[in-house]
Amino acid sequence: MSSIKRRDLITLIGGAAAWPFAARAQQPLMPVIGYLVTGSTRGGMTLPSFQQGLSEAGFVEGKNVAIEYRFAEDYGQMPAMAADLVRRQVAVIFAGSTPAALAAKAATTTIPIVFMIGDDPVKFGLVASLNRPGGNATGINGVAIALEGKRMGTLRELVPTAATVAAPNAEKQSNDLQQAAQVVDRRLQVLSASNEREIDAAFKSIMQQRIGALAVTGDTFFATRRHQIVALAAHYAVPAMYQRRDFTEIGGLISYGTDFRQTGRQSGSYVGRILKGEKPSDLPVMQPTKFELVINLKTAKALGLTVPDKLLALADEVIE
Repeated sequence: MSSIKRRDLITLIGGAAAWPFAARAQQPLMPVIGYLVTGSTRGGMTLPSFQQGLSEAGFVEGKNVAIEYRFAEDYGQMPAMAADLVRRQVAVIFAGSTPAALAAKAATTTIPIVFMIGDDPVKFGLVASLNRPGGNATGINGVAIALEGKRMGTLRELVPTAATVAAPNAEKQSNDLQQAAQVVDRRLQVLSASNEREIDAAFKSIMQQRIGALAVTGDTFFATRRHQIVALAAHYAVPAMYQRRDFTEIGGLISYGTDFRQTGRQSGSYVGRILKGEKPSDLPVMQPTKFELVINLKTAKALGLTVPDKLLALADEVIE
């Protein structure tokens, strides 16, 4: 065999051996979603409905998309977690609370962000406007803050003797909550409860200050700690208003707010559309169309409360 033929043979063998690896290298990598929320577990309604919306858009975790989960047990962990997701170059970040959305927005101006929050995203600088977000963020505005007047009024009807209402982790919404409380002639006491220990301390403070009722905000962290919160409310006999029905389903007194299954599904759908190539700047911020009033009559009786017929008639569901 001539030297030329040997070289040709070596080249052929080398090329054939390398070809499968080159082919694999050219295949597209599975996109990765960064899932950033407050809380310590995957509990609550948001994740299953988010995955449903993602599936409806054609993406299934483990099949054609991967998800990097980040659960912050307190707000202070958010910036580092958001920065880590950016370093990992995820394709899109889902931010399931206002602190998560602000941390993600501060960490990147290029990676798309889909938020699900209860605050006005324009006020927080997340988007330029609801119809034309601009920039790299869009998502769902659950209008939770806009419903505070309705919640405070409902709480007054249910617990007319409660002159003061406690609101944990409501520092950013305190002005809106204060105005809602003033309209119904109630005082508002903002308490810190950003981890499990502080939740226990908050309930002790409610008892020590003889606060008559509790208004729990829609923070994802609270959703993951709902069993603890509902148990403490029962233990201390504190009438509590919640923003999510999953609290009322496990023994919470009353809830009024967005259907989180709907907003979670919408968030998953938006993430899917972005993975397919749409830009956040072209996707208007969505607002929910369905709100739910759920009353747990068994809990009301245990607290010695009489639910007005008017509220019972308005309720979407009464748990007995």
